[in-house]
Amino acid sequence: MHLYNALTRQKEEFKPITPGIVSMYHCGPTVYDKAHIGNLRSFVFADILRRVFEYDGFKVKQVMNITDVGHLASDADEGEDKMTAGLKREGLELSLSNMRSLADKYIRLFEEDTAALNIEKPHALPRASDFIPEQVALIKRLEGKGLTYVISDGVYFDTEKYPVYGKLGGIADVDYSRIGVNTEKKNPRDFALWKFNERLGWESPWGKGFPGWHIECSAMSMKHLGETFDIHTGGVDHITVHHNNEIAQSEAATGKPFAKYWLHNEHVLVNGEKMSKSKGNFFTLEDIISRGFSPLAYRYFLLQAHYRTQINFTWEALEASQNALNKLYDIFLSLPISSIGEESSVTRTHFLEALEEDLNTPLALAELWDVVRDRALSDEEKRATILDFDRVLGLGFVEQKREPVPNEVEILAKERENARAQGDFTKADEIRGEVEKLGYIVEDTPTGPRVRKA
Repeated sequence: MHLYNALTRQKEEFKPITPGIVSMYHCGPTVYDKAHIGNLRSFVFADILRRVFEYDGFKVKQVMNITDVGHLASDADEGEDKMTAGLKREGLELSLSNMRSLADKYIRLFEEDTAALNIEKPHALPRASDFIPEQVALIKRLEGKGLTYVISDGVYFDTEKYPVYGKLGGIADVDYSRIGVNTEKKNPRDFALWKFNERLGWESPWGKGFPGWHIECSAMSMKHLGETFDIHTGGVDHITVHHNNEIAQSEAATGKPFAKYWLHNEHVLVNGEKMSKSKGNFFTLEDIISRGFSPLAYRYFLLQAHYRTQINFTWEALEASQNALNKLYDIFLSLPISSIGEESSVTRTHFLEALEEDLNTPLALAELWDVVRDRALSDEEKRATILDFDRVLGLGFVEQKREPVPNEVEILAKERENARAQGDFTKADEIRGEVEKLGYIVEDTPTGPRVRKA
């Protein structure tokens, strides 16, 4: 397995800390609102990564956090807490109990979205608000090493005392002055570990308030996976601030490497611009479903692009993905299920080679199409191979069932076949038209006519 590691900025052979076991942490949703389909790309990517390792025989421990406090509007240390903004939007009083209820609502919707996209549930989904003691303890560790300082609005990490700050993605020389305008900070890139808030928050040794967004991920990942683990993922927008902050505070506290491999997915675009709530150019999975598309058509759409490349969303592109997926389903359903076949070892090898080369899902999809078109494979081999590939692709082939064809349509199909046998092709075409009016299609295949829903 070769993966592009943002820490070294090159593809590397994956070597787990513990042979045969992969520990991975994924930046999860901030549950103040519905996730849009651009957000969901990150979770499809994480799901494919997990599935590939499991397909390749590894045991995986997958953790994804839930941010239900502390994520400020700027993704750094400025602006309003997103959960607080969510409470105001929904007309709820500012309280920890209401914040919990708001989070419950959007966690449920997030889980519905991920289930619809056939994303496997992580082994752990820790909530930031459940790990306040662990976050306080980690800040105290940093304080004990002289790496923090206090100003009027909170406790901050002193990046000058972590000389390799910004090593992720090779961005140590980035101008961080854009991140915030807090003149009390020693350095613009210094970041909050704890923010004071007398009205809403938890008690701490430094005063009432809430944890910084970055310390949450460090505390939760180390709690579940240890102080060093294999893989950390997220969107490319996390590299500059969030992930570099995670690395700095974690490695400064423990003196150990934090995560060995850092993987990031690119953005989903709309008209060439990043999809985002702030721009208002976003769609939700609910929007996709309301237009008559399957959520798995969106999954297929994403798999057509490498996770490290941007992909431009259009309804026309989604329709093409839906049509392609429907065609694959039709082919799969046409294959006999009377006997159990074995997957093709040659095509399986090519499929795995594509995925082991930094999760090349476009090539893996091409391998799937090669299977359905390969006349050298028996129908039983094709069926078995499609189901085998779908252990990674997650396109729902195993759930596909033949719908019973209404008796009226079956009778018409037989009449059409009789007309063809007698050479009356005009009548056969007329009957085909009657079948189509009933919402079905008659296809002539080498093994005889086949009726399917239009």
